[in-house]
Amino acid sequence: MTPFNPIRTVPAPSGYGAGDVLVIFGEVFGRGYVNGLIDAAEKIGMKVVYGTVGRRDAEGNLRPLTDEELAEKGHSPIVNVPLEAGFDKEDMGNGQTLIEMLNATGKDWESAELDFDAIEVGRQKGEARFKGQVAAYLEALRPHIPAGKNVLFAHTMAGGIPGSKRVLAVSNRIFKGQGARAQSSQAFWESPMGRACAISFEEVTARTLTHLVDGTAGLAAELQAAGGKVNYVAYGYHGTECLIDGAYTWQTYVPYLQGFAKIKLEDAAADARAKDVNASVYNAPEILTNSSGLFVGVELPLYRLIAALEKETESAGFADAVKAICAAKLTDGADALVRMQDILNAYHGAACAQYVREFAAWPQHNQPEQMDLMLNSSAELRGLHIDSDDLMTSYLSTLVFTACGHIMLHNSWVADSAAYWMGHDIISKTLGTTGLPA
Repeated sequence: MTPFNPIRTVPAPSGYGAGDVLVIFGEVFGRGYVNGLIDAAEKIGMKVVYGTVGRRDAEGNLRPLTDEELAEKGHSPIVNVPLEAGFDKEDMGNGQTLIEMLNATGKDWESAELDFDAIEVGRQKGEARFKGQVAAYLEALRPHIPAGKNVLFAHTMAGGIPGSKRVLAVSNRIFKGQGARAQSSQAFWESPMGRACAISFEEVTARTLTHLVDGTAGLAAELQAAGGKVNYVAYGYHGTECLIDGAYTWQTYVPYLQGFAKIKLEDAAADARAKDVNASVYNAPEILTNSSGLFVGVELPLYRLIAALEKETESAGFADAVKAICAAKLTDGADALVRMQDILNAYHGAACAQYVREFAAWPQHNQPEQMDLMLNSSAELRGLHIDSDDLMTSYLSTLVFTACGHIMLHNSWVADSAAYWMGHDIISKTLGTTGLPA
């Protein structure tokens, strides 16, 4: 595992400038982490080239976006070569896909045996397909990158949970279940189904970075020979430091099963660095996005960002502005902000939640008491809002990914590590330097 390596100071302005290129390796859906990087790049005049994972037609065949779908994206240019990763839809040589195999386990999924030789056949077929897609994508990308320009590749691929109804049903019990509906994440992870999911997670989350680095080796060499610089960043999650009892303390969301693949992502960046490729994983704080909606409770530490802003920003008015925006979303305004800190202190101070602060044990599995407390705390915090569709965590998430984008863009120019952590301290310091997003 990569040693804990937090960024403590706001990066100096990088050498990127007008005409340089940010390449989004993946697809942008809504507002999330990568939008902060895009905003930071556009602010200094960089060109942004977008990608897509493609779509599946009625027969299940992968296809590019249609003209209508391209127009709906609202940004361009888009290299319209599907970059869908993973293998859950591949025929595994036995007439089944991984999705079909997992669905067939039924209610006896815990004891059902799976054919891992067939799964490996499917994985290899998916990998070969993806590598072919990457080659075609890079050929289409070349005209968008002028010779000698600096290029930053942003790896945005994550997840990899198989599209199986049976896996989804079990996952809901792992991440949301209480009482009789609770499911041990460790029991799941050690089951054949869990082992299959682990392979799928690694394929999408981690191995895609290796395919990006290897696939762009020739292009990178050409750009560097012409005087340009080529760097790579990837989005990770490996817990976050936030203010607990007045001190910055590392903590994590539990259970985060994708964490095992995130470690592999850090390993992939380390392997790239061993080949003199400037690749780094940036472990970002928890935010609330469409993709994180399954992980109820992941947003708890995000509420603590306000305390970090008060501590780190020189202007008291800066933190007050954030608090005013947040208080306006709560039924009892400023009083509710105080109540929120009490709820958070009760969660992070509880005996059953102390293991979520053990960095060396990451990623941890769930425990019944911890899950009950986390899920109940999440519900209580949500209940303090006027409108459950207008949460203060949505606004705080924008602050986080905006700051992360600035940090990643400028730090990537001089990065010297396979993995960095962006805690609430550097997020707050960065916002104090760049100002609040409009």
